[in-house]
Amino acid sequence: MAIAVRMAQTTWEGPLASGTGTVRMGSGATGELPVTWAARTERADGKTSPEELAAAAHSACYAMALALRLGEHKAVPERLAITATVTLDQAGGGPTIVSSHLDVTARVPGLGKTAFDTMAGEASDLCPVSRPFAGAEVTVDATLEPAP
Repeated sequence: MAIAVRMAQTTWEGPLASGTGTVRMGSGATGELPVTWAARTERADGKTSPEELAAAAHSACYAMALALRLGEHKAVPERLAITATVTLDQAGGGPTIVSSHLDVTARVPGLGKTAFDTMAGEASDLCPVSRPFAGAEVTVDATLEPAP
């Protein structure tokens, strides 16, 4: 039995360069999100792209994986802030996601930097969304903030 099954639907009209589309999450959490090729490769102008959606998925998944890893070591995060930057470039004869970079800032009282760095590195392997990026470079820059 599957742990989770989720869906999204995209409707597209017109040719790639001048066409438009909308993405709708099955949960209804976001409403319709407009997508265009120009928003994907030039300026977003309030529209999204598959790469931005992949970045959202990667940052959320990684945050959960890091919270899990910290919890396994009895370290409770006060705050985790993860920014994912997904890069689309030409590779292997066509547009390809070539990297996903995670910037991590965490406040975890009582946790030392060495232990945090180890767990931050391990969290990427725990995150199922990291796996589709297997052919891409996945990097993590992690910063542990001092507790107030």
